[in-house]
Amino acid sequence: MSVSPPPTYPAAIEQAIAAIGEQLRGDYALSHRTLALLLLQDDPEIWDEVEAQETPAALNAIRAVKEQLEHAGETPLAWQIEQRRQQWSQQLAAQVTQATAPPRPNTLAEWVGWLCMNPWTGFPILALVLYFGLYQFVGVFGAGTVVGLIEETLFGEYINPFVEQAVRAVVPWAAIQELLVGEYGVWTLGVTYAIALILPIVTFFFLVFAILEDTGYLPRLAMLIDRAFKALGLNGRAVIPIVLGFGCDTMATVVTRVLETRRERVITTLLLTLTIPCSAQLGVVLALLAAYPLGLAIWGGVILGVFLLAGWLAAQVLPGRATPFYMEIPPMRLPSLSNVLLKTLARLQWYFLEVLPLFLIASVLIWVGQLTGLFDLALRVLTPLTRALSLPAEASVAFLFGFFRRDYGAAGLYDLHEKGALSGNEMLITAVVLTLFVPCVAQFLVTIRERGWKTALAMFAIAVTVAFGTGFLLSRALSMLGVNLG
Repeated sequence: MSVSPPPTYPAAIEQAIAAIGEQLRGDYALSHRTLALLLLQDDPEIWDEVEAQETPAALNAIRAVKEQLEHAGETPLAWQIEQRRQQWSQQLAAQVTQATAPPRPNTLAEWVGWLCMNPWTGFPILALVLYFGLYQFVGVFGAGTVVGLIEETLFGEYINPFVEQAVRAVVPWAAIQELLVGEYGVWTLGVTYAIALILPIVTFFFLVFAILEDTGYLPRLAMLIDRAFKALGLNGRAVIPIVLGFGCDTMATVVTRVLETRRERVITTLLLTLTIPCSAQLGVVLALLAAYPLGLAIWGGVILGVFLLAGWLAAQVLPGRATPFYMEIPPMRLPSLSNVLLKTLARLQWYFLEVLPLFLIASVLIWVGQLTGLFDLALRVLTPLTRALSLPAEASVAFLFGFFRRDYGAAGLYDLHEKGALSGNEMLITAVVLTLFVPCVAQFLVTIRERGWKTALAMFAIAVTVAFGTGFLLSRALSMLGVNLG
């Protein structure tokens, strides 16, 4: 049996391998060629071993060869080497294997799985999943019917009046009363919004996510959109944090660790910061715009357009390219009720432990801001921007709330709607700006930890600019085209 020769690399890499090999004088278990390749790929263990055995002059010469090769190429050295090895392995496999046509699906589950990955049928299926799973179940039913029952009836008519009356009867100090049951109080804003408004919405989202996960649909979705994501500098693996972002962008930012390169992690974090609404925000927006089908379509089109444009521009600016994508595809199956409930409860426990303290802290910060005048100062800074968007000054409150938590911003938008403070056009513009607006405090802090100060601040500035810039253009476009949603 003949043995295939090892892979060869482009002339520049081969010359670098030879030059590095000439500098190696130590006693190594590996060949000089293998050592040179591993050094070019920045293997930390090999670098430690070589640094322990070679002279400073030899190490400087090796680094100079590597840096010269890196500056000469447009793609990372490790990627070039892996690409050549992949080509070599494919050539070797072609010599010893025979390709056959993939077997046709036999069972119903196999047919459904195949349809979910075929572009001609996969995207219509995705549209149905989004319509029934997110829009109807999370938006209309969860954020509309269930939230209306809990927030307006249970809390609005029974619990909140009792708590407010009890606090005002027991606590004699007006400032403390305002902290507890005032307009932005710990109970009236923090606890009520967290339990009556936000919790039902994220519960329905996590139910949908657990069902999609347990059926095996998510890996097929990743394969389906892999080619489209290539244009954004990503691959199908990015679907995991992107989809999770519709539940909680903070959690999704942490999950970007599954992506292979820093470039992919930065692009995905930017898209999460800029265009992906969390489940609470999404549920409220869908519920409020459900009365304006044209407005909902415009909102979705604008957010999708910004998503694609921002991803494409980031892919052009950041050096590198999307990495190859491989994923094991599990069989399609009916979801297990116990699995779905356990996953939903686990995520709800994490989310509720995360969200309730932040809601309470935000209420206290708003109270302190009101006492010190900082809250009113921030509103005065935002008011000219909201006026430029042809929005009432009250919309500034929703934008300011959105920085504390996106859920708060959504809740503020919900309040404006309940008070009749926004027309249909104003509702659409506010929803677009709020969706594109800066990340909440929790996501911003996680972005600093994961991406660093400079990147986090740059994303913050981009979000502010894009949000108000898009809102301004949308406001003018609606006026020029004579669109009136009522």
